[in-house]
Amino acid sequence: MAYAQTAILIDLIKAAAHPLAGGREDYDSLLAMIGDARLVLIGEATHGTHEFYRERAQITKRLITEKGFNSIAVEADWPDAYRVNRYIRGQGTDADSIDSLAGFKRFPAWMWRNADVLDFVGWLRAHNDNLPPNRPKAGFYGLDLYSLHSSMEAVLEYLEKVDPQGASRARYRYACFEHFGEDPQTYGYAAGFGFTHSCEDAVVGQLLELQRQAAEYARRDGQAAAEAFFYAEQNARLVKNAEEYYRTMFRGRISSWNLRDRHMAETLQALISHLEHRAGEAKVVLWAHNSHLGDARATDMAAAGELNVGQLVRQRYGRDAVLIGFSTYEGTVTAASQWGGPAERKRVLPALPGSFEEAFHAAKTPRFLLRLRDGGNVAAGLREPRLERAIGVIYLPETERVSHYFRARLANQFDAVLHFDETRAVEPLERSAEWDVGEPPETFPSGM
Repeated sequence: MAYAQTAILIDLIKAAAHPLAGGREDYDSLLAMIGDARLVLIGEATHGTHEFYRERAQITKRLITEKGFNSIAVEADWPDAYRVNRYIRGQGTDADSIDSLAGFKRFPAWMWRNADVLDFVGWLRAHNDNLPPNRPKAGFYGLDLYSLHSSMEAVLEYLEKVDPQGASRARYRYACFEHFGEDPQTYGYAAGFGFTHSCEDAVVGQLLELQRQAAEYARRDGQAAAEAFFYAEQNARLVKNAEEYYRTMFRGRISSWNLRDRHMAETLQALISHLEHRAGEAKVVLWAHNSHLGDARATDMAAAGELNVGQLVRQRYGRDAVLIGFSTYEGTVTAASQWGGPAERKRVLPALPGSFEEAFHAAKTPRFLLRLRDGGNVAAGLREPRLERAIGVIYLPETERVSHYFRARLANQFDAVLHFDETRAVEPLERSAEWDVGEPPETFPSGM
């Protein structure tokens, strides 16, 4: 019975799949489905696949040039992404695209320091440079919360310029972290288990003081001051949320996961409000992993008590948000073997039987788009639970079923899916010895 159902699903996929030939018209039907939506969430099934980065950039370029999207928000730390934002808007001190990516030093640096992102940043700068003076420029922003120390430094740097006495108070509050060095997990462990007083009151107090001074700080130099304050306020909010994240991470995965995704959704909403105030309209593309951007309610995550950005955005914006996922069957991927380990080029095993990826592979169309928001028979078939693969910054093929698969209802998780049957690893800007060793033979994929 299961075999017959799978055969029917494969036929439905074949009938509904829109082949991707590599031309500009590939995404015409996707943009038509997006219509006037203001938020487009574009995921990735791994954090290290070239095709996901490349195609996501191509879709985003069209959204910017044809539909007036004015910001890209990404699964990256706020200060590091804001350095890119300054560069593409013709601000800051970076001379070129590669310099603007220098802030991405924290593991996994290859997520943003790679050849595909470098090309896209160059395109964004050229696009902004060619806009008429009265047109708002595209921006690039980070949503994540791992940058505890660099965000504290950014708050202090801002206050030193606008309020030296306020900077002294902030420095006193943030000194709470000094005993734990540069590793916030050390603080999180000590505070989470009661071995030291938490810094919660200090970081909350700093954010509230900054917000109380908003009108005073922001009125001094018009729009430039308002932009500088917005940057500082988001850093102060990040410090508050990061303190809580690290304090709770040792208590259980669910609470820390939910806190992180709520922070990303909160930062997104603050960005939207800021853009609406500054430019009158906010149309944002989000880049993050499928696990963050596909609706958690359609996956095993919901049963475990987890939520994610995709769910929160859908709940707030409804059909004004479009969720797009990626998948692959096999190939290579850039990933590590352990947290903090070097980037390696790893072989992606063929997808497991009973998975969506296996069904897509059986459709025998190497690259295709499925529009699921439209409904129809294929969407109905893809609402049945199946295995779905997720590869993050760590990939362990030997434990793949346990560590990289979960069950999902794909047509409820995403509005559209892009499948690339065979993919290759994204190329880090710094190619490690471990990455080069992973070079597949010239006869890949046949091995002959």
